[in-house]
Amino acid sequence: MAEDGAILIGKSWKAENLLLKLANRHGLVTGATGTGKTVTLQVMAEGFARAGVPVFAADIKGDLSGIAAPGDSKPPFVKRAEEIGVKYEPDQFTTVFWDVFGEQGHPVRATISEMGPLLLARLLDLNETQEGVLNIAFRIADEQKLLLLDLKDLRAILAHIAENAKELTTKYGNVTSQTVGTIQRALLVLENQKGDMFFGEPALDIADLMKTDRYGRGIVNIMAADKLMANPRLYSTFLLWLLSELFEQLPEVGDLDKPKLVFFFDEAHLLFNGAPKALLTAVEQVVRLIRSKGVGVYFVTQNPLDIPDTVLAQLGNRVQHALRAFTPRDQKAVKAAAETFRQNPKINTADVIMQLAVGEALTSTLEGRGTPTIVERTLIAPPMAQVGPCSLQIRQQALVESGFKGKYDTMVDRESAFEMLAGRKNLDTDVDPVEASTTGGGGILDTIGGWLGGAAPQQRPKTGPGSRGGPLPQSMAEKVLTSAARSAATTIGRQVGTAILRGVLGSMMGGKR
Repeated sequence: MAEDGAILIGKSWKAENLLLKLANRHGLVTGATGTGKTVTLQVMAEGFARAGVPVFAADIKGDLSGIAAPGDSKPPFVKRAEEIGVKYEPDQFTTVFWDVFGEQGHPVRATISEMGPLLLARLLDLNETQEGVLNIAFRIADEQKLLLLDLKDLRAILAHIAENAKELTTKYGNVTSQTVGTIQRALLVLENQKGDMFFGEPALDIADLMKTDRYGRGIVNIMAADKLMANPRLYSTFLLWLLSELFEQLPEVGDLDKPKLVFFFDEAHLLFNGAPKALLTAVEQVVRLIRSKGVGVYFVTQNPLDIPDTVLAQLGNRVQHALRAFTPRDQKAVKAAAETFRQNPKINTADVIMQLAVGEALTSTLEGRGTPTIVERTLIAPPMAQVGPCSLQIRQQALVESGFKGKYDTMVDRESAFEMLAGRKNLDTDVDPVEASTTGGGGILDTIGGWLGGAAPQQRPKTGPGSRGGPLPQSMAEKVLTSAARSAATTIGRQVGTAILRGVLGSMMGGKR
């Protein structure tokens, strides 16, 4: 059985536990396809949730959604539990489902400003020159107090730069219409891949990922990523943005008895493939420093070589499933994986890695003052929740019970760079309110400002985004205004003022914008 303050991973000649007080020293789960990585991830997620630690995990294949449903007493699971010395007891965990596209979970959004130029440049696959122009766009938005919330805002500021390239070049450096055009085309590709659904408001409140249920268990946040994986850059950039937001917003807490949140980064190789040196440096810094915020990061990938050495060195808790060695590169991977463990004189680590059966793994976790344990061949414990996708009915029930339906499901589009630049040119901005808000002076933003300044509630407007100009039912108006108010509150001091803050991945690079 797991010790107090630990979660049970499996059993070798003894129980193999992961100490909660050292769980924020991060971890790594590796192994070839079909060797049991997803099941191990679920066992760890269940253990953290049971200990009261909220969990965030990307669900690449849809299998992790089963954690919301009770397991069944299948003979293999019952037998494995007996071999390990525990009783198989079906369980289920409070789960919140998220989805960038809003199809299988609550929508997840970020603003262009929060994403920042460094991550956007990676997402759009821009070269150094194009990234420089993107930095200029953000700088001008800062200086002219233009909110960058969604893609049309970014398009508008880029068009503004192209139109005034001659004047801007003397102040900011060379800007050509060709470079701006290339960035605009990259934005068009992103829109065609539905990437525009990720940018806008209300933006995700990080605090909503760090909740416990009424029984004191950590809530498991599952990000539907099967369709998101069609755009690997969007997937990896989204998770990196989320990690940077956690780093930026959470206070320093030092060593805790257990993490405040555990973050599982599946298909982690996508984060590092083709990443520029500046981004890799930023990732290394975030991983190294975020543990002091009480967050544990667990990378899940096929091969240890997928992770740069500077990041790999910071991953203290290891679970290595089987690897196959049919090529020289495979043999190199096996050797590299074996060398990352504290060696056990009783086993040949490299040989065992190739002999492991499904559901077996080599494990080494931190103990004492952070020293890794000797590597052991381990039977992984069976999950107590359902293995495999949950039913649509359970997913829908979870969406209703999460409490976030009214907070995130309605997009809010307030006055920002697009409307402000159009207003300067005296252009007709009478577009579909679903696509672009026409509430300028006296609209929702001004009303919210009135609330913050003590204005009377009766000043609230009865129309808003999505109304197509007509009156909204009071209940819907309340939802839209409340959502807009939350969004405005979270951006005050961050998006308006002398600078629109970029997030850690911008500021870490010496203020590069």
